[in-house]
Formats: sequence, C-alpha cells, structure tokens
Amino acid sequence: MRIIAGAWRSRRLLAPEGEATRPTADRVRETLFSMLGSRLGSFEGLAVLDLFAGSGALALEALSRGAASALLVEQGAAAARAAEANIRALGANARLLRADATRLPPATAAFDLVLLDPPYGQGLAEAALRSALAGGWIAPHAFVAAETPRDEVPTVPGLRAEAMRDVGKARLHLLRPDARQRLP
Repeated sequence: MRIIAGAWRSRRLLAPEGEATRPTADRVRETLFSMLGSRLGSFEGLAVLDLFAGSGALALEALSRGAASALLVEQGAAAARAAEANIRALGANARLLRADATRLPPATAAFDLVLLDPPYGQGLAEAALRSALAGGWIAPHAFVAAETPRDEVPTVPGLRAEAMRDVGKARLHLLRPDARQRLP
C-alpha cells in the first residue's frame, strides 16, 4: 500500500496487522481521487474527515495532494496503531480519534471532505453518515466519498448522490449535503 500522488507520492504505508481491516486498494483509491479531483479542482486547504480510517490511507492521500488537515476516526486497536505510525512517518498534519464512527460525539468543526471505507456488508456507511450529519461533522459545501460493496447504496436523508462508479468489487459514491432534505 502506498501514497499515489502529491508530496508523498510512492511513500509506503503500514497496513494494520490481522484480518479485521480491509485496506482500500490502490486502484480504487486512484479512481476515487480522480473523481474528487475533477469536481474539487484542488485539495488545497481542505479539512478532511476519514471515518473507519484503518491505516489512514485515504486521509493521508488527501493530505499528500494538498489538504490542510485531517482527523482520522478509527476504533480498532491494530488499525489505530498503524494509522498513528503512518501519521508520524509522514509528519502529517493529522490526528487520530479513537471512536466508533457510527456514534460520533458532537463536532467542534465541520469538514470539507468526508471519506469513509467501512467494513462491507454491515450497513455501516449509512449509520456513520447519519451520525456525522447529526453531529455537525459535514460542512454544507462538503463532498462525501464512500466505498461500499457493489450491492450497497447508502441512502441518508440530508445527503444526495452526485456520482457513483464501480471499481472491481467496490462501488464508489460521491454525495453532497442537500439542504432541501430534513436531517434525521
């Protein structure tokens, strides 16, 4: 696993030990960041939230491409250790919050870019997005990027689908806040 582009291009990342975490494949990450880049134009200055962060690869990729800061949310001990090691190794402007992404505390600030790659087949993308919306973690102008299996489409009141693309076994979803829908 490596950083694909930006200041830390080709830098290797430590993956969590064990089978509890499924890292986002390089090809999927490359497609996701291409989709985001075509819409954002630049990652410069963005505040990034990475839910189910695992090794932190998604947030660290965004930071490598110019994002200003990142908060990685991870509950698993092995994944949190890997994420912390990767943050230190890169000297990244990121911090780790050990928490359940489906039960977030109230936010102190909203984020411009929200990334999530939860474990497949458990409906965790919807649960985490509902929690993030309810807690004020998602800025009104934010982009939300979620990876799910192909048979899962997260439907969350307050978020509307912007784009969807299948890559291998994964489905990538780009979502945006929708002020016309009432939040849960």
